[in-house]
Amino acid sequence: MKDEEKRKAIDVFRHQLVPKHEIVPKREAEELLERLHIKAHQLPYLRADDPAARQIGAKPWDVVKVTRRSPTAGEVVVYRYVIESSTGGSKPDHAR
Repeated sequence: MKDEEKRKAIDVFRHQLVPKHEIVPKREAEELLERLHIKAHQLPYLRADDPAARQIGAKPWDVVKVTRRSPTAGEVVVYRYVIESSTGGSKPDHAR
């Protein structure tokens, strides 16, 4: 099996420590950012080559909703901004 086929065969969301990831629709993401008075690049980053991002089909410039269970807070929702996978830098050009 090739490396790419192996990666596709593994469902990362079956692991108990991997939280639920969902791509936020563009309009919903715009409303969220407007409500928070921020730009997308001000959210924490999620690299496009992250196994969870790859599995849900997230592309650079998408906003991803991550829902985690917490023993103290119950359920916690955080948002991540998908950036390009690169070996050089960690910030997209427009955020510099």
